[in-house]
Amino acid sequence: MEHVTPGERESGPREPASTRAVRVSLVQSACGSDRDENVRRTEVHVRAAAANGSQIVCLQELFAARYFPQKVDAAGYDLAEYLPSPTTLRMQALARELGIVLVVPVYERAMAGVLFNSAVVFDADGTDLGTFRKNHIPDAPQYLEKYYFAPGDLGWPVFHTRFGVIGIAICWDEWFPEASRILGLKGAEIIFYPSAIGSEPDHPELSTHEAWKTVIRSHGIANGLFVAALNRVGVEDHMTFYGGSFIGGPLGEILAEAAGEEGIVSATLDLDGIDFARNLLQFYRDRRPDTYGEILRTSGLPPTKHPDAGRHP
Repeated sequence: MEHVTPGERESGPREPASTRAVRVSLVQSACGSDRDENVRRTEVHVRAAAANGSQIVCLQELFAARYFPQKVDAAGYDLAEYLPSPTTLRMQALARELGIVLVVPVYERAMAGVLFNSAVVFDADGTDLGTFRKNHIPDAPQYLEKYYFAPGDLGWPVFHTRFGVIGIAICWDEWFPEASRILGLKGAEIIFYPSAIGSEPDHPELSTHEAWKTVIRSHGIANGLFVAALNRVGVEDHMTFYGGSFIGGPLGEILAEAAGEEGIVSATLDLDGIDFARNLLQFYRDRRPDTYGEILRTSGLPPTKHPDAGRHP
């Protein structure tokens, strides 16, 4: 892999290899307590990616702030912004200036008491193409997101950008295969997975990095499309974020990958590869949605009694 700017890792040619090629970059950052500085440093990375030919750039989950859902604190609500916000307007202007598609994850205040973990998509001319709201909200030690975010209510939109059709699934969403299947069936060619994932405080000996990478790659294979997952880095309070942002192809190949330092991950994607993968592995042709009704049930198991039910001591 060639180092283009400090921290940038890339794969593939710089010039598009076909008329269906698009250059994609992910900004993997460390976040400090100064929100303005986080935004400024992110903008520097976005400009570097665009200077290297990137056409679509995605930022990490809640990119402007440290990962506040590690603890319950009502002061965290103050970080939410009505849209459009100063942060999104700045990023919109940046997309327009650089002629790039920009995916901007934000903490969205829809109304008093209704807050979402969201991402806004700006097209290459600065047009606001819409917002995605994270659907799956975790509740685990130091991932206390149910306190801060309502579940998304916009479904699984796809965004028709100048450089391709994209979908978004934010962090916990990325573990659920239903999300990528819906986005693929709706025409997504690339799914972006902005994330904030790291050490598990209740299992400090465990790293989920390989599981995270494997499950997302599997979504690309099962749907014959490109996947681009990004994560933050650094230590924030009691969590260490492991980075590892990567871009994968429709047959599971890793096209570009980062380690644990701040920087940019870039690859040129030949979207014609989607047709090749789907012709080779006919998952969409051989789907049987008429047999999948049971998936809509909370549990596929019938009610049962505990084996010890009715026994006397």
